[in-house]
Amino acid sequence: AASATSCGRLRSRQITRDRREAGWTAREMAAIDVAKYGEALRACREELRAFIDERNCHPIMIRLAWHDSGTFDTKRPGVGGADGSIRFAEETNHAANAGLTKAMNFIEGFKKKYPILSYADLIQMASAEAISLAGGPTIPMSYGRKDADMCPPEGNLPAGNAPFPRGVDAKQHLRDVFHRMGFNDRDIVALSGAHTMGRAFKERSGTSSHGYGEKNGTKYTSSDDYVARGDGKKGIGMAGGQSWTQQWLTFDNSYFREEPSGDLMMLETDKIIREDPDFKPHFERYAKSQEEFFKDYADVHKRLSELGSTFLVPGGIRIDLPKSKL
Repeated sequence: AASATSCGRLRSRQITRDRREAGWTAREMAAIDVAKYGEALRACREELRAFIDERNCHPIMIRLAWHDSGTFDTKRPGVGGADGSIRFAEETNHAANAGLTKAMNFIEGFKKKYPILSYADLIQMASAEAISLAGGPTIPMSYGRKDADMCPPEGNLPAGNAPFPRGVDAKQHLRDVFHRMGFNDRDIVALSGAHTMGRAFKERSGTSSHGYGEKNGTKYTSSDDYVARGDGKKGIGMAGGQSWTQQWLTFDNSYFREEPSGDLMMLETDKIIREDPDFKPHFERYAKSQEEFFKDYADVHKRLSELGSTFLVPGGIRIDLPKSKL
């Protein structure tokens, strides 16, 4: 049997080969210490969780990660995906990313304290931890992503309402965007369930008439005395906007169970997954079973978080899983 020393040398050589094949420069390969990287991930995760929990900023951290990942195209490898390119103003200024400068500013604070960690990892970690903190599934994330140095073209992210690109309808638009990333109809419905959290703002997506501030919100988004969290704590962060669900700081299957009202948001793409004969069975299954929704969501979220990612070791770096807060 090989000694621990010889095994370590073989492992080191394999990591070096993997990094070189993935496009890592000699300087990058020399700078990364996997053990130290893991330690930084664990320490940063605890601080991220405390930060998100205090500020009630779960939804915007989820949106940031989605918008970094959602530019991926299976037919154009090397362009887009979960690679941290959204940190560049060129991409943050894309119309679909309105309002995400705020989230990137949050990430910058953690990057300053933990410079060894990539932007791509910090963005994806914040999203996964936000979901777990809000009572959602624990997602078995992998880390060790390399940051991109270029941005994808504008127009790769999904729209919520018409007019859709090429003049297609809502169901075809969803399939055009998500099939391009390698997802199927079940995945589309599961990912749509993340709308159980968060709000739309007039000043951001423009899909809602409700904007910033107490006077511009709904009965679910106007007061810091409102309980939107599943743990019963008051507080909503910044007031205003329009949510898809009543308890929009809780990750559960409410998106599939609650009937839309004048105070709740519903996009054309939300409506079509309730009606389309291929989407509807998945929608109804998740409405009946939160367990099924969580299982499928955790699976597709992990895949979304790895689209286009280059990892410093095969399969990435794994750290122990935190428990869901609720």
